Formats: sequence, C-alpha cells, structure tokens
Amino acid sequence: MGAPPPSGKGKESNTARILGSGTSGIAELLIFHPVDTIAKRLMSNTAQVSQVGITQIIFREHAGASVAKKAMSLFPGLGYAAGYKVAQRVYKFGGQPWFNDLITHHYGTQFRNTFGDRKGKLMMQATAGSLTGIGEVVLLPLDVLKIKRQVNPEAFRGRGILRIVMEERGALYRGWGWTMARNAPGSFSLFGASAFTKDYVLGIKDYSQATWGQNFIASIAGAVASITVAAPLDVIKTRIQNANFESKTSGMTVFKDLIKNEGPLALFKGLTPKILVVGPKLVFSYTLAQSLIPLFANYV
Repeated sequence: MGAPPPSGKGKESNTARILGSGTSGIAELLIFHPVDTIAKRLMSNTAQVSQVGITQIIFREHAGASVAKKAMSLFPGLGYAAGYKVAQRVYKFGGQPWFNDLITHHYGTQFRNTFGDRKGKLMMQATAGSLTGIGEVVLLPLDVLKIKRQVNPEAFRGRGILRIVMEERGALYRGWGWTMARNAPGSFSLFGASAFTKDYVLGIKDYSQATWGQNFIASIAGAVASITVAAPLDVIKTRIQNANFESKTSGMTVFKDLIKNEGPLALFKGLTPKILVVGPKLVFSYTLAQSLIPLFANYV
C-alpha cells in the first residue's frame, strides 16, 4: 500500500523535494546549530544556575576563552549534526506530504465523514505529521551522537564513529520510546497548528499557494505549539541520550529524579530559548524549502 507518487516536473516531484529540503537543512544547520547547543546544555544542566553561572554552563571549559574560541565551542559534533539535520529535513518536508497523500487516498472519506470537509483536511495534515514524527525514530542514532558531542564529549573517548556504532549498537537507540512519545504529539501540533492557521486565520484553501508571509505566520504558530507540547518529553529524552554509553538509566528514573530534585518546572528547562529561536528557525527552513522546491522542479 502506497501513496500515489508525485510525477512530472511539478513542484511536488520527489527529487525537487529532496534537493529543496536538503539545501534548507544545510543552511539552517550553519545558522542555528550554536543555538541548539546552548539549549541542549541548559536542559542538561542539573545544578542551580546561580551556583554555576550561565556562562560556565553554556561555554564550559571555554568560559574564559576569547570570543572566537567561545563561538567555535558552540559547534561540537557538527559532522553528526549535519547528517542528522539534512536527513531530518528531507524526511520531514518530504515525508509529511507523502503520509498526507497516503491518508487522503486511502482514508480521506473516513476523515471527512468524521470531522467534516474542512476539519477533516486539518486532521489529515496533523495525523500525517504525527506519523512522520513517529517514523523519525530511524534517525535516532545520528541524533544521539549529535547530542553527546554537544553536551558529553567524554563519552567518545577518542573513538571514531564506526567503532562507536560497532561497540554501542543498541545504545544508539536508547530513548527511542521517549523519542516517539515526544515526536507524535509534537509533529501533530506542528503541522496541525500550521494548517489551522493557514485555513482558519489566513483563509487559505490551497496550502501550496501560501505566500512567504503566510508561511511565516503559520510556521511560527505550528512551531511554538509543537515545542511547548513536546517540551517535557524532550527534556527527558535529552537526559537519557546525553548520559555515558554505559548508563542504563530508564526514562522513568530520569523523570522521578528530575521531579524530586528539581521540581516539575524543570520539565520545561530550555523552553524559552527554544521558543525564541524556533520561530525564525522553522520559518527559515520551511520558507527556504518551499522556495527552492519549485525552483529545483524546473530542472529535475
């Protein structure tokens, strides 16, 4: 069972999707990787900020270094991040429309009968996003390696990526359940809120005809909704993944320790910086992808 694949040289061609979304992922990475590193380090910090100091948490051993060295210290694990970000964007931008085609083709009638034509369309967009988010777990090893390089480089101990993969194997999928639990509602909210904004707020019936400004508004709405909904599970997932490879700490143990030692508000650590950057971050990558896909479609 599969969705009817896009054909021809229209803007929905698979090749154009891959080239456009992949290019947007590379551009996003170079600009926003340092911000992601800061957010991850804030979420992974278990000490009181007043006791350690925000500069020490963010720059660690480079806290007293020059501005240039401080800046470079925010690019750890760039190789892993590049692989993960490009693969993620290609999968996300190309996968969600594919799942939406699949749902529309096979289950569109059921959705429309249950929710009505307008809401059914929104629910199919959101559900397609949720399925895309769940499937994103296949990229988890790259995400794990990226996070460890950002917050726990000691876990590598001079080992290369091939040796780590051979030695750790299953450890690279640690936290897969929590990742799926985070991605399902997060992606549902991302694509659902974005579609809701385009349809109900901006009055757009054909989402592919949205202007840059309309995509800007819809992307911010979807991104803020997604990050906020997924924040607690994201903190837990990050702490599971940034532990040493030998660690067998479960997600529930991390959750209980976090609530006991830091309080429930710790579930939203790093939320403010992520919300402050996720709007321009997602708008940047989404708008760039939507601009490049039809451009590439003229040639492929």
